Amino acid sequence: MKNIDPRGFVLPLLFLVAWYVVTALQLVNTRLIVPPAAVVEAAWKVIGSGQLLTGLQASLSRDLAGFAAGSVGGILFGVLLGVSRWAERLVGPTFHTLKQISLFAWLPLLSTWLGTGEAAKILFIALSAFYPVALNTFEGVRSVTRAQVEVARVLGFNRWQLAWRLILPAASPQIATGLHLALLYAWLATIGAEYLLGSSAQGIGNVVIRGKAAFHIELIIVGMLLIGIVGMVLNRLATLAEARVLHWRGPRH
Repeated sequence: MKNIDPRGFVLPLLFLVAWYVVTALQLVNTRLIVPPAAVVEAAWKVIGSGQLLTGLQASLSRDLAGFAAGSVGGILFGVLLGVSRWAERLVGPTFHTLKQISLFAWLPLLSTWLGTGEAAKILFIALSAFYPVALNTFEGVRSVTRAQVEVARVLGFNRWQLAWRLILPAASPQIATGLHLALLYAWLATIGAEYLLGSSAQGIGNVVIRGKAAFHIELIIVGMLLIGIVGMVLNRLATLAEARVLHWRGPRH
């Protein structure tokens, strides 16, 4: 794959070697810091049982549902604030105040309103995606200069043409940045919702919960590794999609 520096693997390899050595020589409590082989064995068992695939599918489903809802809402809201001074004066102060509230501070309220089921989880994920998309869309729309708008009007653009052929293309780099951030935040929120809201629903967060409940350190590590791998893959896919969609800008320096 392109742009992968092999030096990035040095630290993980050193960590694996150190992990193997300290557990093989029993320099640590191996009930708390388990050997790498035990983690591999636990991963193989949970994969073979089908629980890991089922959990991954459940987590990705609610992650993408929340991401889509939050992103669409964020783009619409950001465009509204960006093009309407009246809307910015009326709604902007409230929005900028609410964004200062820690995302996880919403969980007690959401669980009180909606319980701990899918609705609460997806709404929480949508909130995590909404803010970065809305902010970046707003800033992107506001980056369109008055001179650009005047030129478009001279060319006879109506409101829809102004939005689709000037404002959204001009704001697209920042919207893409917001969507990239939203995808990562949504995945973090997915795991947080599964872990903190609990319930018996399937998900990768439940793998960690079951590992903690059974004091099964190997299972906890398997869950953590899978969470990290999925996050890395999502980040890579978002980077590739952003580069493809914004190829018209040419190479970035």
